[in-house]
Amino acid sequence: MEEIRVSPDYNWFRSTVPLKRIIVDDDDSKVWSLYDAGPKNIRCPIIFLPPVSGTAEVFFQQVLALSGWGYRVISLQYPVYWDLLEFCDGFRKLLDHLQLDKVHLFGASLGGFLAQKFAEVTHKSPRVHSLVLCNSFSDTSIFNQTWTANSFWLMPAFMLKKIVLGNFAKGPVDPKMADAIDFMVDRLESLNQSELASRLTLNCQNSYVEPHKIKDVAVTIMDVFDQSALSHEAKEEMYKLYPNARRAHLKTGGNFPYLCRSAEVNLYIQIHLRQFHGTRYAAISPEMVSAEELEVQRTNLSNNTSSLLFCDDVFTGVRAGQPVTHMTSTNSKPQPIISPWTKSSPALHFFLFKKPFYSNIHHNREEKTIVTSVSCCL
Repeated sequence: MEEIRVSPDYNWFRSTVPLKRIIVDDDDSKVWSLYDAGPKNIRCPIIFLPPVSGTAEVFFQQVLALSGWGYRVISLQYPVYWDLLEFCDGFRKLLDHLQLDKVHLFGASLGGFLAQKFAEVTHKSPRVHSLVLCNSFSDTSIFNQTWTANSFWLMPAFMLKKIVLGNFAKGPVDPKMADAIDFMVDRLESLNQSELASRLTLNCQNSYVEPHKIKDVAVTIMDVFDQSALSHEAKEEMYKLYPNARRAHLKTGGNFPYLCRSAEVNLYIQIHLRQFHGTRYAAISPEMVSAEELEVQRTNLSNNTSSLLFCDDVFTGVRAGQPVTHMTSTNSKPQPIISPWTKSSPALHFFLFKKPFYSNIHHNREEKTIVTSVSCCL
C-alpha cells in the first residue's frame, strides 16, 4: 500500500487534479465524486468506472498519462444506487450536468458491466460511443449470488469486505501486483457499508446484457492471461457476446492491470481511441493530432479498415533505438526490428504483432508479418 500511496505519481495526481463532488438527484445524499483532467472543450471524453472495491483514485495513472497526451479523462466514483435502472438514470443526469452528449466508457469488472447496461438502456438515444471492458462480465449469474443480492444491505461492513477480499489474488505475486492489491485494499477500507452493499447488489442482482441493443458501439475487450476473479468461461462468454470486438490481452496483471500494468493499459486505451481522431467524437485535443495521422485515419475509415490491435496480439516494449525480436511462422530464428521512429526525447516504442493485421506503417511481405509502432513519451 505504501509503495503507491507515497509514489511521486500518486502525490502529483492528488496535488494537481481536484476532486469534484456533484449532486444530480433529488436525494442530496447521492453524491458523485470525480476527477476531470484534460482540455475541457472536449465534449466526448473517456470516463472510467471503478470495480466494486475501487474509488475514483484507482485510475490515477490513466488520468495522468492520457491527460498529458491531450485526452480529456474523467474518473468517477458513483453514489449509493440499489437498482441498475436507477444507476443508469443517475449517470445520464450526470452527463447532462457535465454537458456531455456522448462519451467513451472504460469499465473495470462491475464498472464494465454498468457501462454495458448504460449503453443498453440508452440505445434509443445513444450516449455511449465506445466501450473498453477490462476484466468485465455480461451476466451476473456467473457469481452464483443472485439469491443473496437482496440481503447485502443487512450485512455489516466487515462481512461485505470479506466477500470482496475473497476474490483477490492469493499466493505469491510480483511486487507491482502486490502493491496494486494493497492499494485496492486501502481503497476498499475507505468505503462505508452502504456503498459496499449497494455495489455488491448491483454486481449480483439477476441481470444480463442484451448485446443486440449495443451492436453499433465500438468495443475493446481487455483481459489478462494470469489469475483473476473471472473464470475462463466468463471470458469466453464475453467474446461470444461481442464477436466483432477488438481484444487487448495482457500476459499478466491480475484483477487490477490498470494499476500494476499501467503502461500497457494506457497504450491499449490510446489505440482504441485513435479510431475516433479527426471526428466529432474524438477524446483528444485536435492540436495533439498530426496531419499525417489524420490522413491515415481518413484512409482507414474510407477503406473500412483499422490499424488497431485484434485478437492474439503480442505486446513488446523497447527503448527508442533498441531492436526487438519476434518469431515468425516462416523463420525459426528471432528477427530484429529497429524502430523507424527517431526522437531525441526519451520515448517508449510499442510494437504490436498480428497475422493478419491492417497497417500503413510497415509491411514485411517476405515473412508475412505486419508491424505497427506507437510512440509514447515518458
